[in-house]
Amino acid sequence: MAAFLFTFLTYIGNQVLKCLAEMGRMAIFLLATLWGIVSPPFRFRQLLTQIQFVGTKSLSIIVLTAAFTGMVLGLQGYYTLRKFGSESVLGSLVALSLIRELGPVLAALMVTARAGSAMAAEIGAMRISEQIDALEVMAVNPIKYLASPRLLAAIIAVPLLTGLFDVVGIYGGYLVGVKLLGANPGAYFSSMEYDVVLKDISTGVIKALSFGGIVSWVCCYKGFYAGHGAEGVGRATTEAVVLSSVLILVWDYFITSLMI
Repeated sequence: MAAFLFTFLTYIGNQVLKCLAEMGRMAIFLLATLWGIVSPPFRFRQLLTQIQFVGTKSLSIIVLTAAFTGMVLGLQGYYTLRKFGSESVLGSLVALSLIRELGPVLAALMVTARAGSAMAAEIGAMRISEQIDALEVMAVNPIKYLASPRLLAAIIAVPLLTGLFDVVGIYGGYLVGVKLLGANPGAYFSSMEYDVVLKDISTGVIKALSFGGIVSWVCCYKGFYAGHGAEGVGRATTEAVVLSSVLILVWDYFITSLMI
C-alpha cells in the first residue's frame, strides 16, 4: 500500500512539474513574440499576408455563423419575451448578447478552427522538416519571423471580424424577429439604441483583442514545439485547437466578471 501511494504521489508530482514547465515555456514564448513585434526589422509584408489569412479568408465562415446565431437569438428571444409581453426589447436582447458575449467568443472559436489550426499545422510542418533550424542557421530569429506577424495579425483581425459578426448577427435577428415573426421594427432598433452603451462595446472589443492574442499565441507555440513526424504535427494541431478553445472560454469568464 505504501509503495502504491508513493508511486501515485510521484506521478502526480511529475505531472505538476511538467505542467509548470510547460506554462513557463509558453510565457517565455509569448514574451519573445511580443518583443519580436516591437523590435526591428519590421516585416510589414508578412503582417499583411497574415491579416489576409486570418481575417479576409475567415469572412465566409464568420458571416455564416453570425447570421444563423442572430436568427436563433431572434427566434428564441421573441418567444421567450412574448411570455412577459416584452417583445419590444428584442433588439436589446439580440444586440447585447452578441456584442458582450456571443460575438467575441464565437468569432474567436471560428478563427481558432480555421486559421489557428492552420497556423499550428504549418509551423509544425516547418519544425519537422527542419526549416525552423535552417532559419536559425541563417541567423534569422524564427519566433520573430514566424510567430510575431501572426500574433499581431490576429490581434488586428479578430476584433474586426467580431464587429462584422455583431452587425450580421443583429440583422439576422431582425430578419427572424421582425420580418418573420412580426415584431415592431422601430422598437427593435430603438431599444437597441437605448440599452447598448459604450461599456458594452468596449467589453466586446477587449475580449476580441485578448482572444486574438490567445489563439495565435497558443497555436504558434504548439506548432513551434511539435513532435517528430506526421503524428507529432497532428497532435500539436489538436492540442492547439483544444487549448485555445478552452482558454477562450476561461478568459471570457474572467473578463466578464471584471467588467460586468
